[in-house]
Parts: sequence; C-alpha cells; structure tokens
Amino acid sequence: MRLFVTNDDGVYAPGIAALAKALKAGGHLATVVAPDRERSSVGHAITLTRPLRVWSVVSDLYPHDLDVHACDGTPSDCVVLGVDEISSGTDIVISGINNGPNLGDDITYSGTVSAAMEGSIMGYPSVAVSLNCSRGDEELHYDAAAAVVVRLVDWLSHNPMTDDIVLNVNVPNLPLTMMKGLKVTHKGVRVYADKVTKLQDPFGRTYYWVAGKPEDDLVEGSDVWAVAHGYVSITPIHMDMTHYGTLDTLRSGGLEKTRISED
Repeated sequence: MRLFVTNDDGVYAPGIAALAKALKAGGHLATVVAPDRERSSVGHAITLTRPLRVWSVVSDLYPHDLDVHACDGTPSDCVVLGVDEISSGTDIVISGINNGPNLGDDITYSGTVSAAMEGSIMGYPSVAVSLNCSRGDEELHYDAAAAVVVRLVDWLSHNPMTDDIVLNVNVPNLPLTMMKGLKVTHKGVRVYADKVTKLQDPFGRTYYWVAGKPEDDLVEGSDVWAVAHGYVSITPIHMDMTHYGTLDTLRSGGLEKTRISED
C-alpha cells in the first residue's frame, strides 16, 4: 500500500515517527508531510492568505530512506499539498498518531481528524489515529498503537472502504498484550466541566483559560466506552452532516411554503 502520513502534533512528534517506522517495517510505502510545529485543535483550517512552503526533513526519528517533509501550514494544508504535489498514487491517507484521544465531540476540533477528513474530500480512504494518553502517564505506548495501525492497514488492503468514510481510531495507552481487542463504535458524548477559567494577570487584567476536565457518558458501544474498557475504538465517520430524518419534518410542516416577502 502507498500511504500518505500526516498529523497535527508536528513532524518531530514521536507518534508520527513511530507510525511511519511501523508502516515501513510492515512492507508499506509511506510518505510523510506534516506541520513544522504543533497545530493541535486547529480543526479543518486551510491557509488562503499567505504562501505555503514544504521542505525535506532529515531526522534520526525516521528511517534514513523514508520520504519526510515539513510544511509551515495546517494539517489540512499538508494533505492538500502532500497528496497533490509529493505523494503520487496514494492508497490511504493516515493522520496520527495523536498525543491524546479524539473522542466524542472533540473530533470537530481535532486537526488530526480534520486532516483525515481532507483526505476523504480529496477522494482517498482515510484514517485518523489517536493514543488515549494524558499528561500524567509515565509511559506512552506509541509503538503498540502503531502496530494496531499496521494490522488495520493490512485488513483494509483486503477490505477496501469507500473514499467518503474516515475511520477514527482511538487506541488505549497500553501494551499490545493488554489491549482487549477492536470494537467498531459510534461517536460518544464527551463534555468538559469548568471549561472556562477566569483569571487575572499581574497587572489586574482579566484573561481566560479554556480547558476543563472531560466527563464521558460511558454508553456501551460508544468510542468513549470502548477506550475506557481497554478496547481499540474504530468509528466510521463522514462529512455529510445532513440530518435526513428532519428533511421530511421540515417539508411536511410547510416550511418551504412559508412566505419570505410581503408581496
């Protein structure tokens, strides 16, 4: 498989390096184009107001014969430029491995997931991969998560999916032998308590810190439930956000017959 790899943590992040090495070791051809620095939580931003630059990267993080590039744009910029200009014949776009989960409604903010979405928009089956780790974890099991991705890519090589689907994969921060397996899931619910903290700087001026503590609705079958119970969560998502069940409700309610002028 010819794989295009990007992320939102930056080209020097350990997650993307572990992923690229594992894919190469698994016999796949991987090309990396990733942001030159961390671009977490930028969503699906595309740069339209300035020129973009891409350059080759040589780093001990990667095998010496791997094609690696940095870009001074967003994760979605990396996909647009990388797939169009650098990586010809791409079979799958893979974004990750992200430092931290992308569960529930967090996928709407995620640069990791948005990069995979951009791959889907461009006509490529795409996968977003995140490690369910936190700042307090003593060890980050990127190699285990990368091994999961290699197995998933091998499965996809025999079971191709349509290009309008993105697989959002969240891997527990565990050794491979401690993971319980794979679960195909739906998007769960994750909300943040105390999301906005109001503070004052040394000059008495007010500022705000947006963060909060995640609180998950652990409904069985959801992505948050699966990861909390030691499973790899695989959620198929897509760009069409139309709520089809409401179309008939709006039409039958006479919305289309509502007058919009006084004439």
